[in-house]
Amino acid sequence: MSERAQSGTPWLSRLASWDAAVIMVTVVVLLIASGTVENFGTGRNFTFLLLDLLPIALVALPMTFVIVTGEIDLSVASTLGLTSAVMGSLWDSGLPIETIMPLCVGLGAVLGALNGVFVTVFKLPSLAVTIGTLALYRGLAFVVLGDGAVADFPRDYTGWVTGTLGGEPIPNVLIPLVVLALIFGVVLHATPTGRGVFAAGASEQAARFAGIRTGRLKFWLFVAGGAIAGLAGVLWTLRYSSARADNGLGLELAVVAAVLLGGVSIFGGKGTLPGVLAGVVLLATLQNALRLQDVSNEALNIVTGVLLIVSVLLPNLVSSVRAGIRRGRRTASPPQKG
Repeated sequence: MSERAQSGTPWLSRLASWDAAVIMVTVVVLLIASGTVENFGTGRNFTFLLLDLLPIALVALPMTFVIVTGEIDLSVASTLGLTSAVMGSLWDSGLPIETIMPLCVGLGAVLGALNGVFVTVFKLPSLAVTIGTLALYRGLAFVVLGDGAVADFPRDYTGWVTGTLGGEPIPNVLIPLVVLALIFGVVLHATPTGRGVFAAGASEQAARFAGIRTGRLKFWLFVAGGAIAGLAGVLWTLRYSSARADNGLGLELAVVAAVLLGGVSIFGGKGTLPGVLAGVVLLATLQNALRLQDVSNEALNIVTGVLLIVSVLLPNLVSSVRAGIRRGRRTASPPQKG
């Protein structure tokens, strides 16, 4: 086949990409679940599905950037829990909810900045740092609020979070998610900042030689991740009208699984935001369908763990197979005459 013929079918290679495959698998799973799982296709369940995926999708947006740079943040769920605990404590003390919400988002940004300082200033590995702050932030949440819960948040806010658009089964909170997804998508795929993110993940040393301030870039990505986790904590608290120190427990595994399932390389330098969002929908769909089948939370954790392993193992296996095929073709090609 000539080079012209090969270049004439770019859509075939695009169709074979990992993120496109995840999107197709997501559509298939949705169709199968709608036809086989009782009550899955109802409008009420669709609303619950979107509400369940909201915190995962929100936190996955900045997490995509962080992992593309070759780092990771495992403290996001604990940041969510701590901001929820602080929100409950401040509300219990009589502070207005309009003041509390931006304070909680700001607290999330500060917690993310702490991670960023340890990683970029002290040059500590992000995995070790965020495992430590995972425990630290969750412990602080219990110090702030204890084992109890604070409820009775304003109905105007809780009603908006759990309400839907014009009576349709689409939650109101999908609006900020869509807006943020568009912003993050444009930044990652259509700006110099996004190109710097990919460059830092592919080769940090080469990125520095190209004039990219990788340390500063990673610091602000951790700040953004913390702020979005704080926002997720606010929305989580309002959805359930309950501020608890254990809110969001284990969410970090679902977020990382969704990001890697969406095609982002754990080694950095590769990934797309549409693929990540498809991974979020796929994970949330599987969890929702299994819950409707009365599957236990322990089994759901097993499913999340399996998907996490598959999302790391399978892309590398596919890459190895493709590399082997290319080497085989080069070896089998007859020498060209001079």
